[in-house]
Amino acid sequence: MPRLLYAPHGGPRHGFGLKKVYLPNFTVTLLRTPDKPPTYAQFIVPLNFNKFDMKDYLYHGYGVRVLSVRSYVKQMPVQQDKPGKKIPAQNRWYRPRSIKKMTVEMMEPFVWPKALEDEEREEKFDEKQKAAMEKARKAEEKLASPDGDMQKPGDYEPILEQAKELLEEKQRRKEKRDRVVVDTPAQEITQPSRM
Repeated sequence: MPRLLYAPHGGPRHGFGLKKVYLPNFTVTLLRTPDKPPTYAQFIVPLNFNKFDMKDYLYHGYGVRVLSVRSYVKQMPVQQDKPGKKIPAQNRWYRPRSIKKMTVEMMEPFVWPKALEDEEREEKFDEKQKAAMEKARKAEEKLASPDGDMQKPGDYEPILEQAKELLEEKQRRKEKRDRVVVDTPAQEITQPSRM
């Protein structure tokens, strides 16, 4: 079988691009690496991921051309028994799953966006969101209490208010849809409502 001189997209052959990624069933995590130049990016990838998969993933998913890929598997240290146990068993050893990292050299640089300062973050996080989070936190605390599953009559008022608002909005939209404006001056025709 003759080797391809050109990739399917018409450009020169780069040794990749033949394996397309549609809906990936894996997770690729981009890491912040301030110590590396902007043309380098580092990722945490699954253990069965290889260099060609990484090139194809970046090319087909993001249109990023890759010059080289370096990978290594970091073996985790041995621990006594599995994590999460209150009292670790003696003479039982456990090694957490290894982590595979890939460092990619790209043709074009990628610069992380500047992190927001505390003041800017507070401005972006408005009072409405804070109130909603506080309300959700109180609801969770109430459910966690021993009598949390018992609802009191006053608990239904916000739901009733929301239902009324939705019905009013639905009625306004229906009236607006039923009204047809004709291009003649000051002539308006209304259609009978459809129910």
